[in-house]
Amino acid sequence: MGVNGTFPAAGADTLLAVDAGNSKTDVAVLSPDGSVLGAARGGGFQPPLVGVATAVDGLVETVGRAWAAAGGPADRPPVFAHVTACLANADLPVEELELERALHARHLSRSIRVHNDTFAILRAGVDEPRGVAVVCGAGINCVGMTPDGRTARFPAIGKLSGDWGGGGGLAEEALWCAARGEDGRGEPTELSRALPAHFGLETMYALIEALHLGRIPMERRHELAPVLFRVSAAGDPVALSLVHRLAEEVVAMSSVALGRLGLLDGPAPVLLGGSVLAARHPQLEERVRELLAERAPKAVVGFVTAPPVLGAGLLALDAWRADPSAAARLREHYGA
Repeated sequence: MGVNGTFPAAGADTLLAVDAGNSKTDVAVLSPDGSVLGAARGGGFQPPLVGVATAVDGLVETVGRAWAAAGGPADRPPVFAHVTACLANADLPVEELELERALHARHLSRSIRVHNDTFAILRAGVDEPRGVAVVCGAGINCVGMTPDGRTARFPAIGKLSGDWGGGGGLAEEALWCAARGEDGRGEPTELSRALPAHFGLETMYALIEALHLGRIPMERRHELAPVLFRVSAAGDPVALSLVHRLAEEVVAMSSVALGRLGLLDGPAPVLLGGSVLAARHPQLEERVRELLAERAPKAVVGFVTAPPVLGAGLLALDAWRADPSAAARLREHYGA
């Protein structure tokens, strides 16, 4: 028996929705009426670190557990009518194609569509596939879509592709400004005290040494983004300039995406998600709204709090051309 009832009879249609981020993977087996038959959670999806084959193997293991939760027969491997997989690190169309081929090789379905995982966040936040989403977590990304299938996107692979922002980018800039503020090359800033204090250290020199020698893992730099926002909120001009720079990036990406899709002339959603934007820091949010009012005055700002697997499921229902009631049922399941 599945989450919402018995498993469909042999030969009946079932859909698969996958949202695989860097830190976790959520999988849902769906009926075309929007019912969730089974679900499972797995680890992060990181092909750049472990290779495509190993990453997809891990994803398929999670799919197997969702299939079992749905009551799928243990002696029959899952084969779905359609699979929508929204995957982290599918930043370029060529990467999406490579991952589609890898999933096809696992014989999950004859109909598979891979998207960058930002599309799941966008679709989770809109009633139809229309609008733009900016996600700012460890990094930053932006995508847009329209009901006729057109999309807008950026490579979003870091400085190489012109990106700046996210928790990682903010932390790096905060460290840079704090180091220069302490030794006199830059403007004095409270960041020079607050950043090392976060790690129990007294000076930026001590923090630089600890990071350089590995006593503090470089991965912990992401902890410094909230410190930056606290210092900015207290009135530090250097910290505030970095917050405003991030707002500029968010608005630059979203307004360009809106323009590419021809959505600047009428109301269109601009959805903000990811840990940095979802925290709704007042100085960041206010500046984003101010700049959007200048560059895209008809944009409607919203925040996405629904689980991204909902968006992957809605995209699967879109591909299946399911009845609108199916989307409503799926949203109800996820409380959205």
